Amino acid sequence: MAAESSFDVVSKLDRQEVDNALNQTGKELSQRFDFKGTGAGITWSGDQGVEIRANSEERVKAALDVFKEKLIKRNVSLKVLDAADEPKISGKEYRLPVSLKEGISSEDAKKISKIIREEGPKGVKAQIQGEELRVSSKKKDDLQAVMTLLKDKDLDLALQFVNYR
Repeated sequence: MAAESSFDVVSKLDRQEVDNALNQTGKELSQRFDFKGTGAGITWSGDQGVEIRANSEERVKAALDVFKEKLIKRNVSLKVLDAADEPKISGKEYRLPVSLKEGISSEDAKKISKIIREEGPKGVKAQIQGEELRVSSKKKDDLQAVMTLLKDKDLDLALQFVNYR
């Protein structure tokens, strides 16, 4: 009898790539002509967040676009970003807090598990393990089908597949 194969579905953040994108954005904001004199800047705000500052709402949103562009170039999914809709005004400065999402919440894990049960191949099991999901099956082809299924779904998470065995 064949042993069970499995993989884990996770939502992890490559902090080094995000840090590189943040540094590139900061450098571009300091050098670009349209950001001169606007006080535009981007900094880490705690462990799971970034703060964008500028002297106008439009410049803050433009700086966010530059940050998104740098993340895309570094293959970081934009689904990890959770930006506030409107920048906060602090004195003469606009500030936009952007939090970085990491991990799969229990509701999202249940939703993914339900998708696998209902639409995935028969004989595939999904177990919730904290902030990740273990998917197992006797057939490796079924696991490949589940990966394809999850990639095609428009989930609000950046999913990665690790520990494939």
